[in-house]
Amino acid sequence: MRTAVFALIVASPLAAQDLQPPESFAHIEDDAARSVALFEEMGKVLTHPRCLNCHPVGDSPTQGDEMTPHMPPITRGDNDDGPAGLHCTACHGEENQAFTSYPGSLPGHEPWHLAPVSMGWQGLSLGEICAQLKDPARNGGRGLDAIHEHMAEDGLVGWGWQPGEGRTPAPGSQETLGQLTRAWIDTGAACPG
Repeated sequence: MRTAVFALIVASPLAAQDLQPPESFAHIEDDAARSVALFEEMGKVLTHPRCLNCHPVGDSPTQGDEMTPHMPPITRGDNDDGPAGLHCTACHGEENQAFTSYPGSLPGHEPWHLAPVSMGWQGLSLGEICAQLKDPARNGGRGLDAIHEHMAEDGLVGWGWQPGEGRTPAPGSQETLGQLTRAWIDTGAACPG
């Protein structure tokens, strides 16, 4: 039993990806084309398991770099923080906790919860994720400036670069993601086709 749990918690490394800063796209003269290129660069983070595991389309999160089903099996519950009596914070504390008996860690951050089902990204194209991010009816009522703030400053988003032992961090840094998001907005917030 311990081996099965270990296999689900300790993830294999992903290929390292750099996150290029906005200046890398300055040579693209057309604002719409530059905006799309900037969002495609943001997509390296948005489609990384650190984001996708907590942005499921269905009712259950995934975990690890392989995005395996959450163990133990769990559902989102009424408030996206687990079912009644077994909220996410029952296991996920305020910070990552290293395992004592074997490699790996239990992720943690305050707060710890799933993105609302309207913000599910797993299985969507980058263009579909972009359209969803821009739609206040599906993004938690956020305007573009609030999207920037979420990407650049939200602590749970920032956890993606400090995910604990056994998980590959998201590419780049939250600071670079914030800069890319601002540049994407400033060039018209265009979406990939």
